[in-house]
Amino acid sequence: MAINKIRAARSKKTWKEMTPSAKVGTILTTIVQVSLLIAAQRDISQRPAELIHGPKAVWRAASFINFIGPMGYFIFGRKHTAIGK
Repeated sequence: MAINKIRAARSKKTWKEMTPSAKVGTILTTIVQVSLLIAAQRDISQRPAELIHGPKAVWRAASFINFIGPMGYFIFGRKHTAIGK
């Protein structure tokens, strides 16, 4: 019987059942994730292929993986050139 209570407590809540702070957190998380996705897609489009590690199509697809994809692209996907040389 205790297991059923734990499962019920962990079950997904509908939007109406969420607390106001949980709703705000969900909205902010969504805004950050979509912003990262848009920024990564825009950068992939504008950056020449020779300045990206690997194929653009792979990074485009990878950027759709939650936060990991866009952050991975910004950290590992772009070749950083020395400015001012």
